[in-house]
Amino acid sequence: MSHGKTTVGDPVDIAAAAGELVASLMLRPWGQVSPSVYETGRLVSFAPWLTGHQERIDFLIRTQHRDGSWGAPDGFGLVPTLSATEGILSALTRGDAGTDRHRLGHTVRRGLRGLADWLSRRLELPDMPAIEHIVPSLVALINRRCEGIEGIEGLGGHAPLPLPEGMSYDTLHLVRSWIKSGAEIPEKLLHALEIAGEEAAGAPGIRPTVIGTIGASPAATAAWLGERAAADAGEPAREHLEAVVRLHGGPVPVGLPITVFERTWVLSCLVRAGVPVDVPPEMVADIRAAIAPAGTPAGYGLPPDADTTSMALYTLALLGSPYEPDSLWRFRTGVHFSTWPGEQGTSVSVNAHVLDAFGQYVARKPTAAPRYQEAIADLAAWIRDQQRPDGCWSDRWHASPYYATVSCALALDAFGGSASEQAVRAAAEWVLRTQREDGSWGRWQGTTEETAYAMQTLLLTQGRTDPRRLSAADRGYDHMTRSTGREHPPLWLDKDLYVPLAVARAAVIASSHLARQARVPDSVSP
Repeated sequence: MSHGKTTVGDPVDIAAAAGELVASLMLRPWGQVSPSVYETGRLVSFAPWLTGHQERIDFLIRTQHRDGSWGAPDGFGLVPTLSATEGILSALTRGDAGTDRHRLGHTVRRGLRGLADWLSRRLELPDMPAIEHIVPSLVALINRRCEGIEGIEGLGGHAPLPLPEGMSYDTLHLVRSWIKSGAEIPEKLLHALEIAGEEAAGAPGIRPTVIGTIGASPAATAAWLGERAAADAGEPAREHLEAVVRLHGGPVPVGLPITVFERTWVLSCLVRAGVPVDVPPEMVADIRAAIAPAGTPAGYGLPPDADTTSMALYTLALLGSPYEPDSLWRFRTGVHFSTWPGEQGTSVSVNAHVLDAFGQYVARKPTAAPRYQEAIADLAAWIRDQQRPDGCWSDRWHASPYYATVSCALALDAFGGSASEQAVRAAAEWVLRTQREDGSWGRWQGTTEETAYAMQTLLLTQGRTDPRRLSAADRGYDHMTRSTGREHPPLWLDKDLYVPLAVARAAVIASSHLARQARVPDSVSP
């Protein structure tokens, strides 16, 4: 969990921990992101020529679960399991030098058995980016590779894997034809360019960004390079991949860089909680420079989105440098806002962050109120309408309801007016009811990240002095203290679940600060 010398949970200087975290944002400007099974599997398949190939294979084998799967429960494991199985299968059928064929074969057999079992049943799949393209592309690749494995001991005779109900190859074929034609590709699609397979290699009309990435994705970049990269060490996209591999020792994250996303989530979390922190002026200037008329992307290679745009605007306003939020209007869809124009689906956390951006701007610039009042009221009402009967919210960009709930509760508490008071109280009551016996909170297990979000819901909204809240937060703080040094499990949604490590760390620092400010004296007395 720790990325600096100062740990949170011990009686240390919170300001020092926050200062180390902010300094790390400058030292690693592309971002601090956990390795991804999905993305690493794609590099094993597409880029055996890339530095760290054996390390990527070892990572996939090491992270396989006992049942043969990879990834999290509740359908989140399908994409990483398909990718890892196909990646190891590709290494096996190629006969990659230096690999243990028995070990690879054992891993593939377990993966195929698990996939055959899953895909024979009705699956409830999560709403993850490009999943409707990724799953058919990987199923097709596995089935094609399995046609040639009869000569490999123990791997023959596998029936072709079926597609999950409701999926087909039709859209995938259309996307591949589109890419092959040289037509302009939407920037959002570049993030998953690897679904195009062989058609992605050198696709006309697609060029790397100035830092060498395609779509802020190692898999997309490797797919665009194709086999020609093995003989072209001077290719900027290959140099970018080599740099990413060096950062992570072989395995790669699902998205990089995430510069603006990481900086704005970290800074806004710390400042909102009142953590004393010195923000480098050049970081503030960089955030402001990232705001364009079309919005702000999370990092190079990604399209502008309402989430990053609103968080950049909110962060600037919190830091006393408010910036007119005009760029958000292009994301408006009726009374709420989409992550991207034309988005299928909605996100409550995105809309909560837009509410934060508008509300904090008006707080800094009261004369702007007439222009934003209607949108603020509409957003608050829409967010309230999305609340579940038990008091929580859920979201498409984070697997945990604690993230969605803290996003909505804090925005409504600050800018939702008196009409939102009941919704905020209901959120806090849900948090109180769902605390685990060890003091933690979490969807699948108690985690420090989710515990931090739960504590913020209790301690940053009206009613924060309620003794029940203080006692619950105190127990949560004790859990975080005991858990110092443990890894954060991946909970954020992209093509695979991932952890933006600095963001999770900021949440823990902020909640530790809040808990220590409000700690119940009786709970710490001898």
